Amino acid sequence: MSVTSFRNVAMAVAWRGFRQSVGSPAFFVSMLMFPLFLFGALIGGLSQVRDIPRFDFAGDYASFQFVFVLLQSAAAGGALTGIAIAIDFQTGFARRLLLASPNRGGIVAGAVLVAIQQAVAIWVVLVAVGLIGGMRVGGSGVDMFGLFGLALLVNVAATLWAAGIAMRIRSLQASPVMQMPVLMVFFLAPVFVPIGLLTGWIHAVAQINPVTALLNAGRGLISGQPEVVALAFGIAVALVVLMALWARGGLRSAETAS
Repeated sequence: MSVTSFRNVAMAVAWRGFRQSVGSPAFFVSMLMFPLFLFGALIGGLSQVRDIPRFDFAGDYASFQFVFVLLQSAAAGGALTGIAIAIDFQTGFARRLLLASPNRGGIVAGAVLVAIQQAVAIWVVLVAVGLIGGMRVGGSGVDMFGLFGLALLVNVAATLWAAGIAMRIRSLQASPVMQMPVLMVFFLAPVFVPIGLLTGWIHAVAQINPVTALLNAGRGLISGQPEVVALAFGIAVALVVLMALWARGGLRSAETAS
């Protein structure tokens, strides 16, 4: 019975999120605009960076940056899902949902499903734009499956992080707390060039930044020369587990407040 109620609540939340996305195309377009703009700006304005000596990436600059935009959009989409949860608390809907749900863990699972379906829709557009723009993919089907699997884990971890914040603060005032750490951790990784070309403090930070391993693994997969894949998936799975515990604590906080 508990498993059934968990599934029913999760699917109800996910279906509501899907209907909101379909009924509000402006919201989806707003989610899509930043990764598209970022992708276009990076491969358009910085494509000559590929010619720098010791730029040791096997693919072209478009595929190099595609991995960054893919993973960053996965994380940013998760944070936006947390903002939607905060809005639901501010309007009172989330409190009513907590009271009506027989298994409240399904609310968090439903939010994760909403984030995944929105992320996949954005990724379809990103892939189409990249291929139309001449992006070369050297990886096999298995490699690409691994790349999008990694992005999926990043999306889930970011959603759980933002959900934990939203359910603790239960207000749109939590929006910067959800978004800023996600943005900072990505832009303190090797964004424009491989880590070997970074210098100074940014190189030191990038070396200990877990996102660096995710980017290196993703770029290896898209170029057909996989590297640190096991490490990247280990980091991504560990993040999902930690953020699941964080979201569970947020849910308990919301239950107490309700």
